[in-house]
Amino acid sequence: MRARYRAFMEEHVYPSEAKLGREDEAAEALLEDLRARARGEDLWAPHLPPEAGGTGQGFLAYAHLNEEIGRSEWAQLVFGCQAPDAGNGEILHLFGTAEQKERWLRPLVAGEIRSFFSMTEPEVSGSDPTTLQTRAVLDGDEWVIDGHKWFSSGAEGATFGIVMAVTDPDADSHRRASQIIVPAETSGVEIVRPVSVFGHEGRGWTTHCEVRYTGVRVPLANVLGEPGDGFRIAQKRLGPGRIHHVMRWLGQMQRAFELMCSRALEREAFGSRLAEKQTIQNWIADSAAEIQACRLLTLDAAHKIDQGDEARVEISVIKFYAARVLSEVVDRAIQVHGALGLTDDTPLARMYVNARGARIYDGPDEVHRMVVSRRILKEFEDGGTWQFR
Repeated sequence: MRARYRAFMEEHVYPSEAKLGREDEAAEALLEDLRARARGEDLWAPHLPPEAGGTGQGFLAYAHLNEEIGRSEWAQLVFGCQAPDAGNGEILHLFGTAEQKERWLRPLVAGEIRSFFSMTEPEVSGSDPTTLQTRAVLDGDEWVIDGHKWFSSGAEGATFGIVMAVTDPDADSHRRASQIIVPAETSGVEIVRPVSVFGHEGRGWTTHCEVRYTGVRVPLANVLGEPGDGFRIAQKRLGPGRIHHVMRWLGQMQRAFELMCSRALEREAFGSRLAEKQTIQNWIADSAAEIQACRLLTLDAAHKIDQGDEARVEISVIKFYAARVLSEVVDRAIQVHGALGLTDDTPLARMYVNARGARIYDGPDEVHRMVVSRRILKEFEDGGTWQFR
């Protein structure tokens, strides 16, 4: 399977990156052509099992495939496994009713529509979702939603969003919120703007939108699971979502590493190749060790998830560790390329922007470190030790 994805990437995706990066109508037409080719070659939706409409074979297999898919930021969209649709598809598969699956999951997995996940709010800390302010109040058989969100990625042009809103402010902190499906065309849903990130507003899937909900009415039946299940479902979504990100980063790291090594062998300065400079050699050695550590940590977490373990500590470890390694490997590759690395003549500049965001989205590094240390120390407080397994 890796060989099949690699061949498709080499023939179709890498040669198309520059055109796709223009994010214009021609790019959209090219993208649809590539997606049709991926479907035709049975390479579609590898993140979901066949019963959900995908071609997936579990987390461990998906981790290996992402060492190919993750090498290009556009590939996840080409193969129909892009965030945030991948995570939304997973929770619709796990928690959706038969009606919700037919109306939203089926066309989402088929690539006929896109979606967004609307949780983060500008007024409160995104790392502490118990402080969310968006409210959903029952009025008869409808939810009435009022709130202000941002970084609702891919909201521009999406057909629906899954909105995290407080439905019972008096409940326990982790039973206060629910996740509600909101069609994008519903009255009161306003896509205020694509938030410019490092000077890039994006278009469609690449946007990170500010969204307002003002008196938005949707049926009671649009809630995922039961009212109050929002945090439980969020954990089911964000855990796999985080490891999906890390899987893709493995491909990014390896591509940046290859570019760094090739450049070091090609470029001469002060009478010898860069590859003969000790600093460059140290960067290559350190990068090789760190990438392999990330690979093995990721494969271990994926294996445990396939065995039924939620692997929360393992996922938090790889989330903050891999985000740092990704940033450092790409940074070293840019430095070896010199001024060329700052240009769009290589994929490194775009990688660097995305790598910096990796340390924040789906939980900042500091929160994941806190989660890991608390779980370890609790084992010691309870009279045990931490078992590396």
